[in-house]
Amino acid sequence: MRLDRYIAKSRIIDIKSKQLPDAFGELLDACPSVLPEKQSSAKLLKSLLEREKTMTTYLGNGVALPHVKLPMKRPYIFALGRCPEGLEYEGMVEYEEIRLIFLLLASDKEKSYLNVLASLARLFQDTAVISRLVETPDLKTFREESIQAFGGVATRSEPKNNKFNRLILKEAEKVAKGAECSSILIFGDAFAGGVELPHDFSQFKTILVTQSSTEVSQGEHAINDVITVRSFSNARLSQLRSAVLIGLTRGIIKYNEKICCVSGIAQSNQFDTLVVVDVEREFEAVFTKQRNMLPAGVKPEVLERILAIATELGLEGREGRPVGCLFVLGQAESLKPFTKPLVLNPFFGYKEEDRNILNPFMDETVKEFSSIDGAFIIRGDGVLEAAGSLIHAPDFHQEMPSGLGTRHAAAAAISMATDCIAITVSASSGQVTLFRRGQMLPLIEKSVERTF
Repeated sequence: MRLDRYIAKSRIIDIKSKQLPDAFGELLDACPSVLPEKQSSAKLLKSLLEREKTMTTYLGNGVALPHVKLPMKRPYIFALGRCPEGLEYEGMVEYEEIRLIFLLLASDKEKSYLNVLASLARLFQDTAVISRLVETPDLKTFREESIQAFGGVATRSEPKNNKFNRLILKEAEKVAKGAECSSILIFGDAFAGGVELPHDFSQFKTILVTQSSTEVSQGEHAINDVITVRSFSNARLSQLRSAVLIGLTRGIIKYNEKICCVSGIAQSNQFDTLVVVDVEREFEAVFTKQRNMLPAGVKPEVLERILAIATELGLEGREGRPVGCLFVLGQAESLKPFTKPLVLNPFFGYKEEDRNILNPFMDETVKEFSSIDGAFIIRGDGVLEAAGSLIHAPDFHQEMPSGLGTRHAAAAAISMATDCIAITVSASSGQVTLFRRGQMLPLIEKSVERTF
C-alpha cells in the first residue's frame, strides 16, 4: 500500500515545542483544511492525550505514532513532525528519545486501519529510513525524503548492476523457462540499500523478498509483488520457506507452480545462487491444496504478523534471554474445548482493537507475555483471546524429532484436533516451527545464530 497519497508536504513540519501535548497540537494545526468540520483541534488533542495516558504510542527507534479514529469522509489523514532534541511528557524518559512523530487520523469506518498501522510500524523499524529523515539538513529536504519513504522509494547508493549480476539474471530467465517456472523470486537483501533490476522478466511474475518493504528498486515496474520477511542469518535463501509460505497464503504464489529463486550472501552486493523450487513437493507434508492452506476465517496478514513476532523471539529472545512459546491461530469457539487457563488472562476486558496482533503496539506486550507458560490463543482476525493457556488436546502419539518436547507435541496435537495453525518457538535453539494437521514445517533451522 502506498502511504504517500495521504500526506502532503504542508503537513510535514519541524516541531518547535518541547512538550508532547504542544507537539501534537502543532501537527493538528498543520491539518486545518482537511479536518472534519465538527472535529476541533482541541477535541482531537484531548482524544490523543487520553490514548497516550492509557498506552504509550512510542514505537521505539525514536518514533511516536499517535493515532485516533473519528467520523470523517477521508479514509486517512497523515502528518509528520521532526523534533531532533526529543520531548518531555510527565517525566517519562522514553519521550526524550522521540525524534519523529507520525500523526495518523483514520475514518471510523475504515476497515484497513490496523493494516495501515502495521505498515507504518514496519517502515519505522528501518533505522536507515529514520536516520535519513532526522538528519536531513533543512525542511525542504525533510519533506522530499519523507514523501519518498512513504511512497516506498528509498534513496539509493551507486548502481549494483555489474556484469556478473546481469549474467546471473539472464541465466535465471533461461533456467525459469527450461524448468517451466511461472515466477522468479529475487532475494533483495543480498544488496545493501536495495536491489536494482536492469530489465523486466516479461514472461514471469517477479517477486521481491526483502526485510524492508521500503527497499524497492528504482525500476519499480520490474517488481510485481513484494514479500517482507525478516532474515535470520547471512546464509543464502534463509528467508525462502517463510517467503513462499506468505506468498501462498496471500495468493501471490500458487500451490502447483515452480519458482526460480535468485539470491546471494546478505549485503554482498552480488547474486551467486539459482534455485528452482517445486512448491507442491516442498510443502506437501503440511498443505494438501491451496484452499486448505489457512484455517477457516484466518486472515493471511494475521499469520504473517505471528510469523514475524515468532521469528524475532527466536532470534533475539527477550531481554537477552532465550524464550520458548506457542501461538495457536484459529476459530476461538473451536479451540475452547482443548484449552484452559494456567494464569489469569492478561487480555481479558480490553477492547478488541487494542488487543489485536495487527496493532503494532501489541508487539512488546506479546513479547513480554511470551515468558508465561502456556499458549497464546489468537482469533483468525488477529484478536488475542488469551495468553498462558494450557493445551489439553487428545494425544495422537505422534513421534517428535529429537530435541523437540512437550510444547511441540501440544502444537501438533491441537493442529490435529481442530482446524488451526500452531507456531512454536524453541527456547533451547530458537527454532520456529509451523504445525498444520499434525505435520511440521521448520521455518528457522536449529543452526540459527542468536543475537544474545
